[in-house]
Amino acid sequence: MTPKKSIALTLLVPAAVALFAVAYADSNEDTSGSYKRLTTISIPDLVGFDISWVDSASGRYYLADRGTGNTPPTPRIDVIDTEHLKLLDPIPLSTAGNGVVAIHKSGDDDQKDEGEAGTLVVGGSDSTAIFIDLAHPRAQFAVSTGGQMRADELAFDPVHHLILIANDRPVDLFVTFISTTNLPHRVGKIFYDGSVPGNPKSTGGIEQPVWDGVTGKFYLAIPATTDHANGEVDEIDPVAMNITHRFPTTCGPAGLALIPGQRLMTSCGDVLDIKAGQQNEAKAVVFTVPQVGADEIWFNPGDERVYFGGFMGINVPVVNALSPYNKLDNLPVGNSTLVPPHTTHSVAADSENNRIFVPVSHEGVQVWARHGNGEGDD
Repeated sequence: MTPKKSIALTLLVPAAVALFAVAYADSNEDTSGSYKRLTTISIPDLVGFDISWVDSASGRYYLADRGTGNTPPTPRIDVIDTEHLKLLDPIPLSTAGNGVVAIHKSGDDDQKDEGEAGTLVVGGSDSTAIFIDLAHPRAQFAVSTGGQMRADELAFDPVHHLILIANDRPVDLFVTFISTTNLPHRVGKIFYDGSVPGNPKSTGGIEQPVWDGVTGKFYLAIPATTDHANGEVDEIDPVAMNITHRFPTTCGPAGLALIPGQRLMTSCGDVLDIKAGQQNEAKAVVFTVPQVGADEIWFNPGDERVYFGGFMGINVPVVNALSPYNKLDNLPVGNSTLVPPHTTHSVAADSENNRIFVPVSHEGVQVWARHGNGEGDD
């Protein structure tokens, strides 16, 4: 296993730890093709949750847990040590979290300052972007996006030090640019509600954005617009704060991942060639992976695979991130016959040890790895 960088995170709320226990499953209990379930990290009150994120260099997994398994709800970020598979103290939130991303001062995940805990940014259900100093997680600073409903998924541009975050509900329908320099503050918006001539009018919300360091652009999944009933992926210039290209899709994308070869993969299976789309927007889609679907998807550069969080609610399809973009496996993370049934729609991977983390309702976070990955193989 590749050694982790040593980054100390002081996570508080020790009393909450008593609510949790780590349940280690037999390494051969569940298998799926080339994968096996290593363990399930038990979170008994895990009912409502949204996006998850792995910060591989610091070895931490973060899950936006709405805390709806408790009365009253206890919104928080669940935190897992991805090397030792240990549940750490949760980070309390004043409002339910949605999207989540970890950022660092250097802006480069491969060049983090030793000992720098970094900042977690969470989309809040009160229309805020919540900035959390991970060295002092009770030190939280909220930036209003100016909407009426939730701020949801987000991405970070480390060159211009900008967060792009989406207000996806029909009453709002806009994305906000937030500068992370000095005190975080709002610097611009793009509206998707039909109020700005030339901008798309969304008819299906606003979903996952990603940042591409090669083009210096954001890419944003829109499930449906008045122009494109089957959705589109928009290219966004963070400097001009406008839409530079609109790539029509075939299947209503939600999740989005940047994969090798300057291509994008959507949660409904479309593979888009960025350069081809810049030359001819209608020709951006070069392939569609069949029988996949998810809310969040995650590209793991450690194994060059894309993981789809929640196909049919209880499965995680695994797709080759390289041509021919074939479906390689399926992780059966849930059981639909239980009462209440298992569900998931979130997934993230640690690229340093290639462990896959999947939250499952009423159970906790399952951890999967491929056979031959040095994880207790027979």
